[in-house]
Amino acid sequence: MGAEPATALVTTDLAVGGMTCAACVRRVEKKLARLDGVTATVNLATGRARVAHPPRISAEELVATVEKAGYTAALPEPPGGHRQERPDGDTAGGTRAERDRLMITVLLAVPVLVLSMVPAWQFRNWQWLCFVLAAPVAVWGAWPFHLRAARGLRHSTATMDTLVSLGVVASFSWSAYALFLGGAGEPGMRMPFSLVPSASDGVAHIYLEAAVGVPLFVLAGRFLETRARRGTGAALRSLAELAAKEVAVREGGNERLIPVERLRTGQVFVVRPGERVATDGQVVEGSSAVDLSLITGESEPVEVRPGAPVVGGAVNAGGLLLVRATVVGADTQLARITRLVSEAQAGKAKAQRLADTVAGVFVPVVLALAATTFGFWLGAGADPQAAVTASVAVLVVACPCALGLATPTALMAATGRGAQLGVLVSGPRALERLQHIETVVLDKTGTLTSGHMSVVRVTAVPEGPGKETVLRLAGAVEQGSEHPLGRAITTYARRALPERPLPEAADFTALPGRGVRGRVEGRLVEVLAPDDEVPAALAGALSAAEAAAHTPVLVFVDGVAETLIEVGDVVRPGSYRAVDRLRRLGVRPVLATGDREAPARAVASELGVEEVHARCTPEGKVGLVKGLRHQGHRVAVVGDGVNDAAALAGADLGIAMGSGTDAAIGAADVTLVRGDIEALADAVRLARRTLGTIRANLAWAFGYNVVTVPLAMVGLLTPMLAAAAMSLSSVLVVGNSLRLRAWQPSPAARRRAR
Repeated sequence: MGAEPATALVTTDLAVGGMTCAACVRRVEKKLARLDGVTATVNLATGRARVAHPPRISAEELVATVEKAGYTAALPEPPGGHRQERPDGDTAGGTRAERDRLMITVLLAVPVLVLSMVPAWQFRNWQWLCFVLAAPVAVWGAWPFHLRAARGLRHSTATMDTLVSLGVVASFSWSAYALFLGGAGEPGMRMPFSLVPSASDGVAHIYLEAAVGVPLFVLAGRFLETRARRGTGAALRSLAELAAKEVAVREGGNERLIPVERLRTGQVFVVRPGERVATDGQVVEGSSAVDLSLITGESEPVEVRPGAPVVGGAVNAGGLLLVRATVVGADTQLARITRLVSEAQAGKAKAQRLADTVAGVFVPVVLALAATTFGFWLGAGADPQAAVTASVAVLVVACPCALGLATPTALMAATGRGAQLGVLVSGPRALERLQHIETVVLDKTGTLTSGHMSVVRVTAVPEGPGKETVLRLAGAVEQGSEHPLGRAITTYARRALPERPLPEAADFTALPGRGVRGRVEGRLVEVLAPDDEVPAALAGALSAAEAAAHTPVLVFVDGVAETLIEVGDVVRPGSYRAVDRLRRLGVRPVLATGDREAPARAVASELGVEEVHARCTPEGKVGLVKGLRHQGHRVAVVGDGVNDAAALAGADLGIAMGSGTDAAIGAADVTLVRGDIEALADAVRLARRTLGTIRANLAWAFGYNVVTVPLAMVGLLTPMLAAAAMSLSSVLVVGNSLRLRAWQPSPAARRRAR
């Protein structure tokens, strides 16, 4: 039998419970990978596994495999399920249970810590009170660690919970021995407190402060860690919350409220002021302004009228709208954005894959070091309690948690922030490539320019009837034309003269190859392509139009040339700033377009782009990209059309305009949701900041263990301080990642957003 084709693979998401460190992640991934044809990526921060597998392997088999590894697994709840599951994998009940366990542990542990650390407060038989308070903490408070450690032991694996459980058991067991058999239970016993382990004075020391401090600090650290990790996923949750739950459908003049899941394509629904649009659709009645800021990052409300498209999740900021649903369910723009962000957060950067490999052997190495430390101290003639103290400190201080959180928390924060700013990144590999691009190939039409014809300039004869009058007449006669030039002139006239409705034109005639003619308010109006005889007053404007590769038309009123109108595909307002900022970031811009040489050169000259490739076919763009890559350049391609899809897929990084076609967006690694080319420079800066944050996190995670484990081995850390340091390391990693949530684009972009 031959191998199953790669196209046969399907993807299943699993919610995985019980993972606490990078070693857990590594174990789940390895266990799933042992199934034939299965690959898995597990995210510690979200508690999710994304599994690619052949169809013959069922989801139930994947769940059973994860459970055999010693963890819990389940398929995510279907829409409308009653389980209160958040996008980051936590449940409301689980969070409350963690909080309650932490609060009770605090109430029991604090008196033990205070009495152990302040000798002046140690009264007669104080140690027995501490023992009574510490017992429930060591057993019940640390029960999650003991349970997961025992589960791992049954499956011949060791994780962070193994280290914590062993540390608590060793500290509490030694303290029990000291109290009952080592002389520490005498009524008048006093125990000095020292940050560094001290030698015995003939009475065995008790380490009840370590027995309660370790679970206290680890529980507190993980609770803060969970809260902080929820912060990194805030953008994804806000996207999920944009979806409407119910929708008012209008049929036959009647209106009824139905769950949004029952809405079907073609149905007309009502959007009242202040309500969210239920799904992607087209306005059939009413006009209003809709707020798209949470979807595209665009701060200005967009005016919509009958025939205009609207996006599900947008907020109706004005009047009543009737909208016909065009796309429902998983195919809506909001669903695609949410899916892209979720998939991006499931991936791993190259550095994190290395960290996971290290974490796979980290815990067994720590166990070996703890045993070696215990044996060395005993062999060197030290007190048994000193050997126990040093080995427990080694167990507790080691922290693969930070290794597991270094990348996913930064990635969650960055992709969420990017989505808020209108930049969707497909995953960590795209971020890594975005950081290193050297050359960007820019499409012209629809990317650097608006992509549709519009009036660029109107020049009137000085002694004529005036620009506004002639423009009104030209707009009126062009109402009967279907040519893009005619539509551009009519649209411009209506927008420039909103208080003066365009009159009707009589005797309309289209002149093939030349223009149109008609009578407006008794006057003969002709809009024609210029011939060899152009009035001297308009000759300069005509030369300027030809130099800029605009299309000029002359407006004749009663046979006299009165005005020259230039029509063209205008450059987007932010294109010059975008190209300039890319150059400042060390990225070389190259213009590649299927348009003619003259307009291509005109746009390149306006934007300061030196390298231009005009009349580029889709195959020509692919060849250009291959050539640049062959020269050793890291190449990104920015485009918006079907003709750009092949080049987008063939580049090191494909970047699609959100206003472009689905083919272009599907082939891209990065999507600029609001179609603003200036967001590209922000995307590059965000990628560089994110990868820098990930490197800093990993450097801290590795460096922390390199420093603290040797200190614990030589007896310079007490178990309690080791627990505090271990918890703090994870919180610092998550806190560093959270700073990405406040990342801001350039000052120019912020001014534009306002």
